[in-house]
Amino acid sequence: MATLTAGSPFPSGVTFTYIAPTGSLDLTSCGLPTKYDASKEFQSKKVVLVAVPGAFTPTCQEQHITSYLARLADLKAKGVDQVIFIAYNDAFVMSAWGKANGINDDSILFMSDANADFSRSIGWTNGERTGRYAVVVDHGKVIYAEADTTRGSIANSGAEGVLAKL
Repeated sequence: MATLTAGSPFPSGVTFTYIAPTGSLDLTSCGLPTKYDASKEFQSKKVVLVAVPGAFTPTCQEQHITSYLARLADLKAKGVDQVIFIAYNDAFVMSAWGKANGINDDSILFMSDANADFSRSIGWTNGERTGRYAVVVDHGKVIYAEADTTRGSIANSGAEGVLAKL
């Protein structure tokens, strides 16, 4: 698979793992990870897929997630059905990251790109981890795909950068 570009179809066979939100923000309770078939789910939605190198890391926590929390209503107003964060971390860590940021519903989903398999397949990794990038998929078609390659930058993958392209 090559790097994603605007106008291309979202690839088939892409899955992530996640723990579905239960409404609880209790970090000590969690469900079991389930598979999320992104290729199938993205066919019927407008989705912003945001990749970060790691949950709870400085740029990811202090800038990236906060940009989406602050601009979630603006994204929804532009027709975005779902925002999904992925990282190299496992589904348990990703679930805890969502809860730690006050997300107890499916307004933003937090998923694992196990072994950075998807990120590696499109050429956007940060060493062994997922890279920092955003992909907007509108009913199966990629309409935006950009990576941030400068350390600490979210110019292309933060909510502001994505909103500017919607």
